[in-house]
Amino acid sequence: MTTLSIFDQQDPETPHTVTRDPAEIRRRLSEQGVRFEQWPTQALPQDADQQQILSAYADEVSRLKSECGFQTADVVSLSADHPDKAAFRQKFLDEHTHSEDEVRFFVRGEGLFYLHFDDQVYAVLCQQNDLISVPDGTRHWFDMGPAPEFTCIRLFSNPDGWVARFTGSGIATELPRYEQLAGAAS
Repeated sequence: MTTLSIFDQQDPETPHTVTRDPAEIRRRLSEQGVRFEQWPTQALPQDADQQQILSAYADEVSRLKSECGFQTADVVSLSADHPDKAAFRQKFLDEHTHSEDEVRFFVRGEGLFYLHFDDQVYAVLCQQNDLISVPDGTRHWFDMGPAPEFTCIRLFSNPDGWVARFTGSGIATELPRYEQLAGAAS
C-alpha cells in the first residue's frame, strides 16, 4: 500500500507521521512542491514491452508532456533475477539532486523515494498506479530494495535523461531502508 513516512533528521530511526491515505499523501507532498497522482490501471500483458506500455498510458503521458514541457518518455524495468540488481540499487542510494524534475509512474511493482526538505525526510513508498514528480533541485534518493520488482514510465525534459549531482551527505545511511519501511507497509 502506498505509504508516506515523515522523519525528523534529528531522529532518523522512527517516523513521527505515517499515512496511507492517498489524499493526505497528495496534500503533504504538494505542500513541498511534489506532484503525486494515482492513475487508473490499464490492461497490459505481463510481458508488455516499452511501446505497449507507452501506448496504454499515452493520454496521461501526453497530458504531462503538455503541462510540464517534458520532451521524452521511456520505460525502465528491473526484476529480482537481474544479475546487476545490487549495483543498480547502490547507484541510487546516495542523496542527489537533478537539474530537472524526476518523474516516475509505477506501471507495476514498487520503490521507495526519500525526499529531504530542510530537517525533514519524507519516505514515499510508491506502488502500482502511483506517479511522483520530484522537483528539480530537491535532495532525494531512491531505494528499490534487495529484490527489485518494478516497471516505471519516466519522463524527461532533457533528452539525455537522468543526470545526478550527488550532495556528499551521509543522511541516506541514517534512515531505515526499503526492507524496514516496505515491510512495515505490508
